Amino acid sequence: MPRCDEGPGAAAATYVLGVDVGSTVLRCHVYDKAATVRGTSCKKIETLHPHLGWVELDPEVLWTQFTDVIKETVQAAGLQTNQIAGLGISTQRGTFITWNKKTGKPFHNFISWQDLRASQLVNSWNSSLILKVIRTVFTVLHFLTQSSRYLTASNLTFTTQHVSLRLSWILKNITEVQQAANANNCCFGTIDTWLLYKLTKGSVYATDYSNASSTGLFEPFQMCWSSNLSRLLSIPMSIYPPVEDTNHSFGSVDPDIFGLPIPITALVADQQAAMFGQCCFHAGDVKLTMGTGTFWDVNTGNQLHMSRGGLYPLIGWKIGKEVVFLAEGNTSDTGSTIKWAKELDLFTSVEDTSRMAQSVADSEGVCFVPSFSGLQAPVNDPYACASFMGLKPTTTRNHLIRAMLESVAFRNKQLYDPVKEVRLPLTTIRADGGVSNNSFIMQMTSDLINKKIDKPINTDMSCLGAAFLAGLGLGFWTDKEQLKKLRRTEIVFEPQRDSGEYKLAMDNWIKGVQRSLNWYSHASHEWKNSLF
Repeated sequence: MPRCDEGPGAAAATYVLGVDVGSTVLRCHVYDKAATVRGTSCKKIETLHPHLGWVELDPEVLWTQFTDVIKETVQAAGLQTNQIAGLGISTQRGTFITWNKKTGKPFHNFISWQDLRASQLVNSWNSSLILKVIRTVFTVLHFLTQSSRYLTASNLTFTTQHVSLRLSWILKNITEVQQAANANNCCFGTIDTWLLYKLTKGSVYATDYSNASSTGLFEPFQMCWSSNLSRLLSIPMSIYPPVEDTNHSFGSVDPDIFGLPIPITALVADQQAAMFGQCCFHAGDVKLTMGTGTFWDVNTGNQLHMSRGGLYPLIGWKIGKEVVFLAEGNTSDTGSTIKWAKELDLFTSVEDTSRMAQSVADSEGVCFVPSFSGLQAPVNDPYACASFMGLKPTTTRNHLIRAMLESVAFRNKQLYDPVKEVRLPLTTIRADGGVSNNSFIMQMTSDLINKKIDKPINTDMSCLGAAFLAGLGLGFWTDKEQLKKLRRTEIVFEPQRDSGEYKLAMDNWIKGVQRSLNWYSHASHEWKNSLF
C-alpha cells in the first residue's frame, strides 16, 4: 500500500477524513497529524416510517448527504481534494440493503437497526421448539467439551437489532429479492458496503470484520459468514460480501465524484470505531458510548468472551494478523429519550437538563422506563413499554427530567454489571457520545458503578476512530502508541457518593421496569408501533 507521502503531488496530502454515518447525524471531520479537527460538516439523518413500526432510510438521499458532507468539510477547512491523504468510514450497524448485482439498483430502502417489522418473527423463533432443541444440544456439548463455541450456540437468541431475521423477513416478503437471490443476482450489504460500492462506481464490493460481526450472521470463531445460521434461516450464502481487514486498501473514490481519487483505507462499525478512537487498545479497556443508544464495550483481547449475562461477542477490528475482540451490552433509547422530552417542550436546551435535575433533591418517587424500542440486555423484552410512574400533583418538569436522566444512569448500571463478569481487570473506562456531555448522568453513573470515567475533549469518537484506522493504513500515523498521545481528556468523573445511597431509587425504578414488561400483547403490537 502506498504511503501518504509517496506519489506525484502527494506531499501536500497531510489530512485524513473521518466520516461517521450515525443513527441521527451524518458527520465528517478532517484531521491533521495532531488529530486536530480542521473542518467539519454534518447532516441530520432522515428516517422514513412507511408502516407502523418500520424504520427505513432512502439510499439515494443518504448517498447525496454523504458526498455533500465530505465536500463541505474539505471546503470548511480551506483545503483542496489533493490535500486529503485518505478516507475512513464509520457506519451505524445492523442497517442493511439489498440490490441487483447487474444493475446496481436497490430492491428496497435501507432497513434500519431500529426497525421492528420482524419482532413477531423474533418472538416466534425465540420460543420455537427448534431453537430450544439447538440450545439444549449445545448446552450438553459445552458441558462435555467446555468449548466456548458451544456456549455461544447454547445461548442463541434473536433480536430485532441484528440483521438476521430482518433479512429473512425481506427474503420472505419481497419476491423480487428472493428471485434475485435464487438467480445469484442479489447483493446484500450494510451501509459501509453500499457506500463503498457507490464510491467506487460498483467496482468494489466488500465489508470489514467489525461490520460483519455486528450482523448476527457472522461466525467469529471461524471468521466467516455462518453457513449453519444462514441455512437455518434460509438465507443464501451467495448474497454476502467478501470480508476484509478493517484498515484494508479498499480502492479509491472514483475521480468523477470529488474531482480526484481519494484512497479508502478503513471501513469500521461505529461502536468499534469509537473504541479505536478512544485508544482502548488493551484487554480490560472499557468504552461507554451514549448517543441514540447506550453501548458498553470491553476489549477482551484475542479471546472471544461468551456471556450468560447478555453481553454479545464482537470483532473490534482486524489489522493484519491482529484480531481484537469485544464484549458488548447495549440499550436503544438514550439520546432518543432526551430528544423526545425536548419535542414535548419539557426543556428548552439540552444543556439545561443537568441543572434542572440538580435543582430538586430527588425525583419525588417518579421513575421513567426508557423503552420506546423495547428493552435490550439483560432484560430482552421487545414488548416493554416506555412509561412514567409515580406521578403526583406536586410533580414538576424538574422531577420528570431528573427521572429521565436517572433512568439512563440506572440502565448504565444494569449494563455494567454483566461487563464485570469478563474475567479481566477492567482498567480504563472512557465515555463518548453526545449524552456524555450531561454531567448529571456522568456523575451518577460513576457513583453507581464506583469507577472513574474519563471523558475526552472531542466526543465524536467514531469519526476519529475511522480516521485513526485509515491513517494507520496510509502511514499517516505510525502506530498505536502515537495515537495514544493524540487523545485528550477533558474531565475525569470520580465517585462522590456511595452507590448504596441510590438503592431506594433504583429499587423503585426496577419495580417500574418490571411493570412495563410485556405491556403490549402480540395482538396490540401494531398499536405500540404507532408510537414511533
